[in-house]
Amino acid sequence: MEKDTEIYLELRDDQWPFTYTDHDRQIVRAIVVDDEGWFYFVRARRDDEFGCAVLIETSGGGVEPGEELESAIRRELREELGAEVEILGSLGLVSDYYNLIHRHNLNHYFLCRVRSFGARHLTEDEQSCFHLSTLRLRYDEAVREYEARACTRIGKLIAARELPILRLARRVLQR
Repeated sequence: MEKDTEIYLELRDDQWPFTYTDHDRQIVRAIVVDDEGWFYFVRARRDDEFGCAVLIETSGGGVEPGEELESAIRRELREELGAEVEILGSLGLVSDYYNLIHRHNLNHYFLCRVRSFGARHLTEDEQSCFHLSTLRLRYDEAVREYEARACTRIGKLIAARELPILRLARRVLQR
């Protein structure tokens, strides 16, 4: 992919008041697509300090100490989607905040093509707290799902972070 296809976004949390930030979290996330044009996301059902919500989100998670970004995204996609992927390239970085938990997120986005699916390996929290499941959607369905899930405070933050990346991924794939 060409370097001009990457974006950088800096977003603020306008859903909860800012008091302080006490940590940064390096995160990898992916727009995952297959050869037939299906996009893969995770569905999370949560009831926690962020409220009760059903969400759509890109697959991904925290980068472990010493782990390379590309290794981290491959690991996360295997764990959450059971997917082995080809990394097509970087889509960019979204810097955002979760004021409620005093965290600054550095979300590194990749565009990935599915090569195969196997067993998922979810953590206990992903299973019992977030009830993660896989969503397989067409592009327009995914946009509508993000917009529909933006009715909650956490849903608004996620949609603001992910819709620009999803739109960029579509433009890159149409080239």
